[in-house]
Amino acid sequence: MRIVYFTHSLLSCWNHGNAHFLRGVLRELGALGHEVVALEPLDSWSLSNLTGDHGEAGLEAFRKAYPQLHPQVYSRDADLFSLLHGADVVIVHEWNEPALVAAIGLVRRGSDFKLLFHDTHHRAVSDPEAIRAFDLTDYDGVLAFGEALSEVYRRWGWGERVWTWHEAADLRHFHPPAQEGERKGLVWIGNWGDGERTSELEHFLFRPAEQAELPLDIYGVRYPTEALAMLERHGARYHGWAANAAAPSIFSRYLATVHVPRRYYTRMLPGIPTIRVFEALACGVPLVCSPWEDSEGLFRPGKDFLVAKDSREMFEHLRAIAADADLRDALVRSGLETVWNRHGCAHRARELLAIVDTLSCSPAISEEHVA
Repeated sequence: MRIVYFTHSLLSCWNHGNAHFLRGVLRELGALGHEVVALEPLDSWSLSNLTGDHGEAGLEAFRKAYPQLHPQVYSRDADLFSLLHGADVVIVHEWNEPALVAAIGLVRRGSDFKLLFHDTHHRAVSDPEAIRAFDLTDYDGVLAFGEALSEVYRRWGWGERVWTWHEAADLRHFHPPAQEGERKGLVWIGNWGDGERTSELEHFLFRPAEQAELPLDIYGVRYPTEALAMLERHGARYHGWAANAAAPSIFSRYLATVHVPRRYYTRMLPGIPTIRVFEALACGVPLVCSPWEDSEGLFRPGKDFLVAKDSREMFEHLRAIAADADLRDALVRSGLETVWNRHGCAHRARELLAIVDTLSCSPAISEEHVA
């Protein structure tokens, strides 16, 4: 099949975590023999920020890690009929502009490709009008990155035409180091989070790491002045942006990492992990999580990773991991087993193809069922 994916950016992962998953799953679809075309706008916000900060050098890690992927950059006045020519399946990510989403739907009316909308964000509950701005009349269905988000679309009338399609780790790239070296301290790879987890980061990461006397290194973007001041107060070292392709080598230098989900994924969309959970486990770094509900049974909390109910328990878990090599080894073995068996991009590629096989040749969503 010819599979066309409209992404915000495949080239850039600057504040764009979905690029991590898409790179892996598109590569797996290509490995299965499908023709994969990734399309991204010329002026994407993520790419503009990346090249503005780091120039063309900011793209080197992606190009080296994913030589099979060559996204096509298109302008706003591009001919959609040409971009979509020969497509069997078209997937449109929710970071695209509403006008583009609607225009692709109009092309669908006179074509026989299957058309899916891909939602990997919390806006359906945090800013529902932003999602309702998308005209999905001509779409065959929705791919949602968690069951809680799928339920939102079902309430909006999509019924059986929404599928839960989780993110996953690209196991071709994210894996333990070939040779173990010395590990010290803690690492956090993540963006600040637009104020959606400020107190949680201090409560479950900065303060416990300082109390446990474990050096803490921070990688990510969009850290405002007050965030940097908070890091300095707790003795954490800030390194700025790191290419996601470099994450395995970064994880390999540390005793552990911590998962602190944004508030929306603990309260309004429980059960949806971030991509970093999959990637950290795949890289074989012990993981400790602040409280979140694994409502879909994706993992084995307590075996694949430790869960801390409060700051004190986080401190105790971090101290235990630092002191106990057997505990570290057990967490790594269990986490790797779960990811290898269930949560690789190859798993998601096969899931996508199974979903496509269920689609009819014409949209089954009436206008009253559009988000």
